[in-house]
Amino acid sequence: MINHTLLQAEGILIITPEAPLETTDFERLAQEIDPYIEANGKLHGLMLDAVSFPGWKDFAALVAHLKFVKNHHQKIQKIAVVSDSSVLSFAPKIASHFVQADIKHFSRSQREDALHWLTEDNH
Repeated sequence: MINHTLLQAEGILIITPEAPLETTDFERLAQEIDPYIEANGKLHGLMLDAVSFPGWKDFAALVAHLKFVKNHHQKIQKIAVVSDSSVLSFAPKIASHFVQADIKHFSRSQREDALHWLTEDNH
């Protein structure tokens, strides 16, 4: 399950995984951000705010996640991974091979710094 908030004025999507990710999570995310991207051309940033990575509920959820990334990664300028999880601290290194966005890791205590970084140079 993913909770999410779209900061419309800033063009920032904040996602917080709470439980194993489900196919419907990615459908809901797309319903929220696709109209914004259509109207504005892109998202300035995405913040993944996670204590830990909860995994996927099933294989279909993994496929939905990969499809979501494929369909949206070129329309997101920056991704901030906010987590103290050692697994998620490696996410930017791995993801940089698959997405065009600038990706940066922040510790949980640096959440405000991450939000500031995402909103820098947004014109």
